[in-house]
Parts: sequence; structure tokens; C-alpha cells
Amino acid sequence: MATEISGESNSVHGRPSAPLAGSPTEVFAVFLKLGLTSFGGPVAHLGYFRDELVSRRRWIDEAGYADLVAMCQFLPGPASSQAGYALGLWRAGPLGGVAAWCAFTLPSAALLVLFAMGAASLNGPVGMGLLHGLKLVAVAVVAQAVWGMARTLTPDWQRAAIGLAAAVILMLLGGATGQIVAIVIGGLAGLRLCRTTSATSASTPSFPISRRAGATALAVFLLLLAGLPLASMATGLHGVALLDVFYRAGAFVFGGGHVVLPLLEEGVVQPGWIDSNGFLAGYGAAQAVPGPLFTFAAYLGAAMEPSPNGLAGAALCLVAIFAPGLLLVTGVLPFWSLLRARPAAQAAMRGANAAVVGILAFALYTPVGTGAILSAIDFFVALAGFVLLTVWKCPPWIVVALTAASGVAVALI
Repeated sequence: MATEISGESNSVHGRPSAPLAGSPTEVFAVFLKLGLTSFGGPVAHLGYFRDELVSRRRWIDEAGYADLVAMCQFLPGPASSQAGYALGLWRAGPLGGVAAWCAFTLPSAALLVLFAMGAASLNGPVGMGLLHGLKLVAVAVVAQAVWGMARTLTPDWQRAAIGLAAAVILMLLGGATGQIVAIVIGGLAGLRLCRTTSATSASTPSFPISRRAGATALAVFLLLLAGLPLASMATGLHGVALLDVFYRAGAFVFGGGHVVLPLLEEGVVQPGWIDSNGFLAGYGAAQAVPGPLFTFAAYLGAAMEPSPNGLAGAALCLVAIFAPGLLLVTGVLPFWSLLRARPAAQAAMRGANAAVVGILAFALYTPVGTGAILSAIDFFVALAGFVLLTVWKCPPWIVVALTAASGVAVALI
């Protein structure tokens, strides 16, 4: 009989599984260190995880880690946070997964909540210049993300065409609807244009999750995705509307945390919950802190005007945006070895990822570029930030500091 999620089981459906050799306390301590020191975005985070947990601590071998990363990149959601949750689950069961997520997420979330609470006091030329500088940071960072993702995810004419088509769809439809349509069309186009003869043969490590538990997690994911919009319309409560917006943002993000930007802009700026200046300033500040970019949701929850906001709003938005990704990891882990071997699934994901490049490129134009670049000086400051990130490989926090200082300097001139 299949075992449910359990820290006491060493097998799933009769297959041998690594013993749960650690404790949630150990997992929390290790991931707290990572949460305080992991700068540089999801790709860098995965590198930190490999160095700490594969090379040094040997929690999992290279092949198992590579397969886990492939699964997290296949799914929507924040890949580094999903991988961290799965590694905590592998090491210490369900409580280990929760401990890993909390320890990796809370340091950056706390820093962004403090920034949100202090942002209102940033008045005068210095404060306004600082906020404008942070908006220019967002331009440089998103441009870097577009550049890097385009090189990786659209290396041939087929995927480049899918990315271009996605940008056109965003131009015509706009908003969250346009993004969902673009990803769906990208996946369907991938089935036709992005098949390859290469096979994937790595073995998948067994996690302490049964197929029944995985199916339950997937059912909860779908129930919330379909039910929260209905609950928001039925109740008219702002708290339920927040859950709906941030849950959908977390559920439809492929390709990393930067892609969440246009979804959240559609969900919180257009209804007037926060203005564009505050939105982009918070996104710029998110580049200066370690940990996952999805903690930008904590800033938004704290800074928005309607109640719940402050600490309650931050906690609500933070949990809502991460929940779909963690539910998907829990749901897919028991079935991953079967899914990843199907060429059709791999082709669809290549097409969907190519569409993500087009979506992010359109977001670079609006709202990021149009909201931040107001003069020739702004353009050159953002360009300098982009060069520092992509050519000179400067750490993001240094680029944030220099660009913010430039904003202050320009404001004082």
C-alpha cells in the first residue's frame, strides 16, 4: 500500500528511498545561512545549493540534484525556492521542507517589509532620488534577465519566433490574460516546432511522498486556482482578492522570479492598490537583498493602502505567491520520472519557456522602462547598470547601491 507523506517512511511504492538522515532544526539552520548569503537570483541560488548541499554536506548526489533542478525548472514557480523545499523534504520529511522554505525566504521578506514601512518617509530630493534610482535598477535587472534567458531559451529560429509571437500577443491583449494565452500558445507551438531526438536518462531520486499524497496536492492546487477568483467575486473582501491575485501570479510564472513582475503589476497597480512608483521602487529594492525574488510580494503586501496591509498583508501575500509552486512540487515529485521521459512534455516546455522570453521582453518596455526612464540621463544610468551586471559581472547589491546613489546625485543637481 502506498505510504503518505511521512518522515518515518524510507520507501515509496516499494522503491528504496534514502533515509531521512536529518532533522528540521538542522535543515532550518543550513537554509538560514543560505537565505542570508544567497545573492544573485535563482541560477546563483541553485549554485549555492549545489556547493553547500551536494559538494560539502553530501545530502544528495550530483545526478539526483540535477534531476531535481530539471523538475523545478519544468514547473511554474520560483525554481530555487522549489528546489530548496524539495531538498528539505528529502533530508527531513515534510517539516524539513517547511523549515527549508521558511529559513530561505524570511530574511529577504523581513528586509523588504522594513523597507516598505520606511519608504513613506522618503520625502524630499534625496528620498525621491533614491526611489527613482531603485526604479532604474529594475530596468537594468530585467534587461539582464531578458538577455540571459533569450540566449538560453531561444537559441534557434523556432523558439525565437515563439518568443516574438508572445510579445505580439502581449501587445494586443495585455495583462494577465495575454500572458496566459501567450504561454499556452507557446506550449502548443513547442509541440510542433521544438521536438528533439535527445533522450533524458538520469534517474530520479525517491522522495517520501506517495502518489496519493501527490495527487491530493495537485487537486488542492487546482481547487485554489479555480476557487479563489470565485470566492473573491462572491465575498468582495480585499483579503480574498489579495489571495487570488498573488496565488495566480505564483501559479503562472515560468522562467524565474522576474517574470512575476508584469503579472503583479496587472494585479496590484492597475486596481490602484499601490502606485507605479512605489511598485518599481520595491522591485528595485528586492534586487539588493539575498534570497528569492518572490519575496517582493511581502513588500507589496506591507506597502499597499487597502487593509490588510503591514505585517498581516505581507504574510498573506508571501504565503499566497509561494503556495502554488510548493503544491506543484509536492504533487509532481511522485510522478516526475514518468513525465520527464515523454518527448511531448519536453517539447511543450521548450515552447512555453520561449514564450516567457517574449513576455519578459514586453515587460521591459512596459511597465518597467516607461515607468522609470524619463530622460537621457535615466537611460544612461540604466544602461550602465546593465553593463555592470552582464559584462563586468558585478554583484547585484553593488549595482543597486551605485544606481540608487546616481538617482540621489541627479536629484540634488
